[in-house]
Amino acid sequence: MKALILAGGYGKRLRPITENKPKVLVEIAEKPILEWQIEWLKTFGFKDIVICIGYLGEKIKNLISNGEKFGVNIEYSIERSALGTGGAIKNAEPLLASEDRFIVVNGDIITNLNPKLLSKACKNVIGVIALVPLRSPYGIVDVDSSNLIKKFVEKPVIPGFWINAGVYCLSNEIFDYLPEKGNIEFETFPRLAEERKLRAVKFSDVFWKAIDTYKDLEEADRILRSEKLRFSF
Repeated sequence: MKALILAGGYGKRLRPITENKPKVLVEIAEKPILEWQIEWLKTFGFKDIVICIGYLGEKIKNLISNGEKFGVNIEYSIERSALGTGGAIKNAEPLLASEDRFIVVNGDIITNLNPKLLSKACKNVIGVIALVPLRSPYGIVDVDSSNLIKKFVEKPVIPGFWINAGVYCLSNEIFDYLPEKGNIEFETFPRLAEERKLRAVKFSDVFWKAIDTYKDLEEADRILRSEKLRFSF
């Protein structure tokens, strides 16, 4: 089974870092985000990887090349203009047409969740989305009935709420639902949900971090450096 990494974004919220470097090559704990992703996928047995490139894509090709130095096989799907997540997957169809199903990963996340569990759940549906618990972006203040502060809780998980982790397993039927240009999250997934062709797999006790802002970058760097010897896939 192949894996597809969506790496064509501009990373505008990380400028000026991304003015001369694609977001997936931004380093966290001395390693580009894309390398973290390749190592993660390889650990779970995914050695055939397609990378969707657009903005500053040549820099990605120059660093990653054919993937040989990472022990994987890399192919590239090139966006001549910004296509959105759905359009990028659609554009990569020639490289995925022979696959019954494939894994898709947003290019701005670092995680150790098991993508094989998505593949196992991809039966009688067109897509499976990995979900992770919603974590508060702020610390919580716990008070008693007299409004005396009992404790402070740093960014706790909010029970009962889940978010899209940006990791999917899609069957090849997905190409009939994808836009030529547009986002899969807004144009494809809602339709599949209405047709009851979309499933979720919940991951509670995993590492997951999306890199959207400087704050995310600093937090991920701190976590991965502090847990470097223990962080494993």
